[in-house]
Amino acid sequence: MKHVDYLIIGQGLAGSLLAWELIKQGCNIQLIDNQQENASQIAAGLINPVTGMRLVKSNNIKTLLPCAKQTYHELSQFFKQDFYIEKPMLRILRNEKETLKFHQRIQDTSYLNYLKTKLKTAPESIHAPLGIVEQKQTGYLLTKKLLACLKNFLQEKQCYQATQFAYQDLQFDKAINWQDISAKKVIFCEGYQAIYNPWFKSLPFQLAKGEILTLTAQQTLPPELLNYGHWFIPLDEHQFRTGATFDNINLNTKTTDQGRSALLNTLTQVMPILGTTTLDKQQANIRPTTLDKAPFIGPHPEHNNLTIFNGFGAKGSLLIPYYSKHFTQHLLNQKPIATEVNCQRYF
Repeated sequence: MKHVDYLIIGQGLAGSLLAWELIKQGCNIQLIDNQQENASQIAAGLINPVTGMRLVKSNNIKTLLPCAKQTYHELSQFFKQDFYIEKPMLRILRNEKETLKFHQRIQDTSYLNYLKTKLKTAPESIHAPLGIVEQKQTGYLLTKKLLACLKNFLQEKQCYQATQFAYQDLQFDKAINWQDISAKKVIFCEGYQAIYNPWFKSLPFQLAKGEILTLTAQQTLPPELLNYGHWFIPLDEHQFRTGATFDNINLNTKTTDQGRSALLNTLTQVMPILGTTTLDKQQANIRPTTLDKAPFIGPHPEHNNLTIFNGFGAKGSLLIPYYSKHFTQHLLNQKPIATEVNCQRYF
């Protein structure tokens, strides 16, 4: 029997960064992963402090953003690879409402760290008749690369196991026992698979399928990130990614012609020069978004040794570093979980 402090289920960004944080604090963990492609592996990994049609600043951004940058810098130092790419984002104004909202936001000094105050004129290659907002402190995480490094790190420490986790094999009346592992607590980081979890499936997830394209252009690409309802991420001078669609009805991981057409249509409306591109890859997965757009963190109300760390949705790259530390402090030092993310709000 192998004895550990925490049994973590799922090696998406949530499970991986939580495992990293717990190991740093001297804990013994075992991570179980079914090795299926998860939403984290195909995600854009965008970090953007001001989002949506109303240009709203993310809650607690002054805490979340420095923590995310510090965490990814620490991981880069450890693995001697870059994971977080800082780039300005050009937000293309699409209507008069967005233009009005921009002018309102720049009167608020709390937005000035994240938005430049003067509208830019679009370069010839970009169709943006209402102008462009330059957003600051934006970038993207090379999520797949980071997850591969963390998987190797866990394998070298002999605390990674590639297998399907079967709920019926879990015994938790007194101690946690699963196969040949005993643990103090289980932490479920399963992404959208949480809807099948017998203890946490009642939580109000609002899942959303997203499709992403990776394409190659003959032309030299603009170097900035673009946001025009969908996003555009240049990977090098010619290859780029664009996404993501939003579908809360067809919840599967199959790619579709409709998804590809929707992304290409909005792309070519903004950058007509990209009318001829080569499709390198089309991917689809399901985001674990939640009813109130806040994650689910903490123990089950009846089974204190069964816990969840999930529901970060499209803002996982920004949120997970901070909440990994937050949850670790709860697990090790009994510090209260913030009310707005505590899963008890729905039990």
